[in-house]
Amino acid sequence: MLSDNMTIQLNKQLNREFYSSYLYLAMSAWCTHAGYKGAASWFIIQHEEERVHAFKIYNYLLGQGSKIELHDVKNPPIEYTSLLECFQNSLAHEQKMSHSLNELCDLSNQEKDHATYGFLQWFVQEQVEEESSVLDIVSKLKLISDGNGIFLLDSQLLQRQAGTQEVK
Repeated sequence: MLSDNMTIQLNKQLNREFYSSYLYLAMSAWCTHAGYKGAASWFIIQHEEERVHAFKIYNYLLGQGSKIELHDVKNPPIEYTSLLECFQNSLAHEQKMSHSLNELCDLSNQEKDHATYGFLQWFVQEQVEEESSVLDIVSKLKLISDGNGIFLLDSQLLQRQAGTQEVK
């Protein structure tokens, strides 16, 4: 059984995951409008993954007999000045999510809630992969100085399949 505080904090994380899904859907829409078909596809897959993350927490809470609290999802940014800015915002968001998950791990340790700590380890590892993937894209975008390079990278992003993080 989860403590009241752990239930509250997991519900907050659940809602952050739903916001993440919404954020990536908005980023995909911007990329589509800007003509970045590959990046749009990449962000749609990211949107779907974040929704899966939310449901993992949702199911964990229900399985622990805890109440679900869904909050309003705030409007994500919908305009970017460049593909680089879009991915930089994605990286900053992933770093923020990593921080919140680390705080949940700290809380589970403080409460000696070993089951929740174990549950959260999947998310911690997922965040390492997600930050690395987005950082790699940001680094590549910084190296690119012309439209041809962005076109090639966008074509590579289109190759991402659901469940994969790597861009070569």
